[in-house]
Amino acid sequence: MKTIVVLLGIILFIGIAIQLYAMTQQKNTETYPYKVLKTYTDFELRSYEARLFTSVKLSSDSYKAASNRGFSILAGYIFGGNEQKQKIAMTTPVAMSLEDSMTMMFMVPKEYTQETLPQPDRSEIKFSEEPAKTVAAIRFGGWASDERIAEYKEKLLVALAAEGVEHTNKFYFLGYNAPFEAINRRNEVIVELDPEQIAKE
Repeated sequence: MKTIVVLLGIILFIGIAIQLYAMTQQKNTETYPYKVLKTYTDFELRSYEARLFTSVKLSSDSYKAASNRGFSILAGYIFGGNEQKQKIAMTTPVAMSLEDSMTMMFMVPKEYTQETLPQPDRSEIKFSEEPAKTVAAIRFGGWASDERIAEYKEKLLVALAAEGVEHTNKFYFLGYNAPFEAINRRNEVIVELDPEQIAKE
């Protein structure tokens, strides 16, 4: 019995240590910068600046299938799968387009440009400059799934319609946490706004 108690204590200590480490890493991780323009009951309007991303297009509309494969490919690149065997810092959030063929994207740290980024070992990895944009965003906690993403996408659509906010139907899922992080998990569904709508706000 004492052995079981000791083992449970060790497991609990390791779990707490992992979560504390994860929280520290989150604070030191570069995040896709934005400004909040307006806050509603269920969502907010944000302005994002133009930034450079690495991306990979995936032949799936399933979050579960596409996220595992996409993350493996892009993580391989930043962990040294490039012509210079150079490690590139992880950023947040991981973005995925919500369409028939999903695209996963990692934001490139601000210190790099397309000219200074090392070329990837895998040809399916592309560099793309995302322009400045205004979006509507809805947030939810816990672990993401196809069902939960669909649920919050629908909630965002209903809320936008109720407020008369027009959008482009270009939706993305944003995930901010590593899979092993259990505390304060953050997920978002965002949609780009119609340029005419932006002028009204």
